[in-house]
Amino acid sequence: MNPSTKDKSVEIITRDEADKGDYLKDKSGVTLDVVGQSEFLEWLADNYKTYGTTLEFVTDKSSEGAQFVKGFGGIGGMLRWAINWAEMDDYYGFDDDDDDAWI
Repeated sequence: MNPSTKDKSVEIITRDEADKGDYLKDKSGVTLDVVGQSEFLEWLADNYKTYGTTLEFVTDKSSEGAQFVKGFGGIGGMLRWAINWAEMDDYYGFDDDDDDAWI
């Protein structure tokens, strides 16, 4: 929490980042106050409904589950809406004939 503005934010950091303490300063250089800590999976379980999502557990006991764990590191997500890749190419300025765009 920013002590001057009382703005709260959620920071998802690794244990190494937590040990260094670099996350305790915001963009303006103000030292932030830590008001709580929790494991990422616990935070997901407590807050997923806030974001209009569902939470599904996948076991690694099946071949599909083992592939999921190996491919995504155990945490994955699915998009709510389909992506129109042609529109994304237009947005980013990619041209189908431009070989440099794929490098």
